[in-house]
Amino acid sequence: MLKFFVLRVLSTLPVLVLVTFVVFGLVLLIPGDPAATIAGPDATVAEVAAVRERLGLDRPVLVQYWDWVTGALAGDLGTSLYTSRPVATSIGDGLPVTISLAATALLISLVIAVPTAIVSALRRGTWIDRVATVGSSLGIALPSFWLGLVFVLVFSLALGWLPATGYVPLDEDPAAWLRHILLPALTLGIASAAESARQLRGSIIGVLQQDYVRTARAKGLRERMVIGKHVLKNASVPLVTVLGLQITALLGGAVLVEQVFGVPGLGLVAIGAVTTRDIPVIQGIVLVAVVVAMVCNLLVDLTYGYLNPKVRPR
Repeated sequence: MLKFFVLRVLSTLPVLVLVTFVVFGLVLLIPGDPAATIAGPDATVAEVAAVRERLGLDRPVLVQYWDWVTGALAGDLGTSLYTSRPVATSIGDGLPVTISLAATALLISLVIAVPTAIVSALRRGTWIDRVATVGSSLGIALPSFWLGLVFVLVFSLALGWLPATGYVPLDEDPAAWLRHILLPALTLGIASAAESARQLRGSIIGVLQQDYVRTARAKGLRERMVIGKHVLKNASVPLVTVLGLQITALLGGAVLVEQVFGVPGLGLVAIGAVTTRDIPVIQGIVLVAVVVAMVCNLLVDLTYGYLNPKVRPR
């Protein structure tokens, strides 16, 4: 397992280097000149050139890239072109909020998906299975922003159970944090739960037809032990793979959901940076988001290797 871990970590390094090239290059292709925007519409050519020189935008692209990468390795992602605030500080304020939202959504997804998939697979062909299948299809089809608005109308405005907007840090008031994070996390988690339930249901049905499951039942083992010990571990391999893809989707979906619920996460920072063409902030956010996704996928790969020893190197 240690060898598998080392190989997986080493394999991510070239990908990370390639990501830095792509992130830096794509941001430079965004139309518009940030120096001209900062200088103002009435600025002269000399004033725009002075701003560009002050920001270092007149230097060769490779020099700018090298300075950005070396700074990022030291924890310095640059300074915002508009607020003069360190990019790392802005990201540090919004990233914990987004991660807590995505993690809570993932937990809600598993809490909904695993029992639903188990019951649906064990009651295959019954009305329970059909209801679960229809529910999964609806969960995947419904847009998250529309679902969030429905939740606000029902649970906040009509019933008054949960707040519609705002955020409270977990370390300040756990109860208030849960009340504020529940609706946006549920909005994100439903689509993820629907996809996970469908994948896990199909996997469980396939595992239930294996000889070792029939042997375990023939030995007189309780159904709970057969499902928990023999079925779920082997059926979870496709689910883990799907979760690796959904982590990135949850981080991306959090940007939209944060807008609906007014959550001050990384999404609000990203939208503000794109609107003002704040290149250092955009680069920093994309880089951090990619690194977080790569770390999560690495953990998923390690879990996959634990569940399926066949993928480990010999």
